[in-house]
Amino acid sequence: MKRRFSRLAAALLAAALLAGCGASSGGSASATATYDMNSEAAMAQEAGGAESALLPEGTDATSETAQKIIYRADMEMESTDFDAARDTLMAAVEANSAWMEYSHLSGSAENQDRYANYTVRVPADNYSAFLSQAGEAGSVLSLNESAENVTSSYIDLQARITSLENQRDRLNELAATAETTADLLEIENQLSNVQYQLESYTQQMRALDGQITYSTVDIYLSEVATLTPTGTTFGARLAEAFTGGWNGFVAFVQGTVLALVYLWPLLIVAVAVVVLIRVLARRHRARHPRPARPMPPPAPAQYTVPGPGADAAEKKEEDPKPKY
Repeated sequence: MKRRFSRLAAALLAAALLAGCGASSGGSASATATYDMNSEAAMAQEAGGAESALLPEGTDATSETAQKIIYRADMEMESTDFDAARDTLMAAVEANSAWMEYSHLSGSAENQDRYANYTVRVPADNYSAFLSQAGEAGSVLSLNESAENVTSSYIDLQARITSLENQRDRLNELAATAETTADLLEIENQLSNVQYQLESYTQQMRALDGQITYSTVDIYLSEVATLTPTGTTFGARLAEAFTGGWNGFVAFVQGTVLALVYLWPLLIVAVAVVVLIRVLARRHRARHPRPARPMPPPAPAQYTVPGPGADAAEKKEEDPKPKY
């Protein structure tokens, strides 16, 4: 009996050690490279297109020996023909075997203020080609790209999954040769824990595979009456600032006039209330005049008490004596 338990304990210990072999690396490391393209660099490309600066032509990002890299891009563009630009984007999605993960449209054609937000999942092999074709839909204002190297995380997950699969197979063999119910229950408990970890790591691997296989491209497309100028000289920027300020002033005046038109019933009511209050106030003052204020009593006269030599001085002034 003791030997059987010793063999079972040794087998479970060996399975646990096998599961930990693939997890020796601990955490997973990833490297991220970022490329930002402002409007000046974007406009310098031919026909307003956009080309990836991270993924060279002919790179196979999904091969077994290639580095596991997740590519993401954020593109902002504008167009004077919104419908044609949107059709070009949809054609680029279809031509590169991509699929639309998110789409949002807003605005109206009458006001020429339509805009669209798209999130496109593109096969990594077609990532660069899709950016080039999508950039032809309009005037590219900015293109931001990032590349995250997840090779270390990918290898770590593979090792963990392989180790857990080996541990699961070993526990199944032990369960088949278990001699007592207690042994079988202990093995099934260990097997349940291993299966739970295996499913968790497998789900993480699938999500990572999806991000590696399909790059993510976020696109913002706006409709404008005139394209944003691409000049970088002081005169061009001054003219752009003057035009923008004038357009803002006109928009403010138009908004104020429209607000007054919308609020004219309230303005009429407010004027009527003010006139009524003033009429009632006048009638009230006419019926209840204010009492006249009493005149203040006159101030008492101030008299000065003459001094002891005052009479002599007065007499001296009245009867002056001639001097000889």
